[in-house]
Amino acid sequence: GGGGPVSPQHHELTSLFECPVCFDYVLPPILQCQAGHLVCNQCRQKLSCCPTCRGSLTPSIRNLAMEKVASAGLFHCKYATTGCSLTLHHTEKPEHEDICEYRPYSCPCPGASCKWQGSLEAVMSHLMHAHKSITTLQGEDIVFLATDINLPGAVDWVMMQSCFGHHFMLVLEKQEKYEGHQQFFAIVLLIGTRKQAENFAYRLELNGNRRRLTWEATPRSIHDGVAAAIMNSDCLVFDTAIAHLFADNGNLGINVTISTCCP
Repeated sequence: GGGGPVSPQHHELTSLFECPVCFDYVLPPILQCQAGHLVCNQCRQKLSCCPTCRGSLTPSIRNLAMEKVASAGLFHCKYATTGCSLTLHHTEKPEHEDICEYRPYSCPCPGASCKWQGSLEAVMSHLMHAHKSITTLQGEDIVFLATDINLPGAVDWVMMQSCFGHHFMLVLEKQEKYEGHQQFFAIVLLIGTRKQAENFAYRLELNGNRRRLTWEATPRSIHDGVAAAIMNSDCLVFDTAIAHLFADNGNLGINVTISTCCP
């Protein structure tokens, strides 16, 4: 995929692939109604008739000629309107769009309850207005105190840390990843881009009763979120037995230290 200039003819050609419902591109496998109108596969699944002529969408009719044209062309990234200038072969589009830096940011709070999306600049004001209960501590070396860690079920604790002119989100999640085996996952996210995150390192430390457990890593950008890190155990992972070794009356203190890396 390249970001070269796109000719007017090319633009006219790609506009033929516009889905009449969502205005994204109709890409292979390309299906048409009996009259020849196109609709993208995502929208097609939600429709009972063709949005252009109200004709039947069944049986499915492949448009192989349009698929060949699509395979010969380059398409704009779907985040072109927010600043991405790349044009890509249709097979490269989904992978690029998953990691495109112009993709809107989702609310970084764990759990799927908040559906907010917006620009990176708007994330902090969203958190301050919609998630007022999150505490922010200043400084590069703080203690993240998770209270009532013995609560049953899946629980998460969230806190903000402000240092080096940036905001970091500290997340502790308790999940049952395997049947009957509850684990804790602790991680630090930067309210910033992946590139900015590479300039920092964080250390999480459980300390007490003459024991110490430490994890050091690069913070993840909130663009990536916590779910993938937890799935891959790319964070501080410990089970309930370890949590009890360090807990005090059901409260767990995690020392969090953020440092800058030499560029």
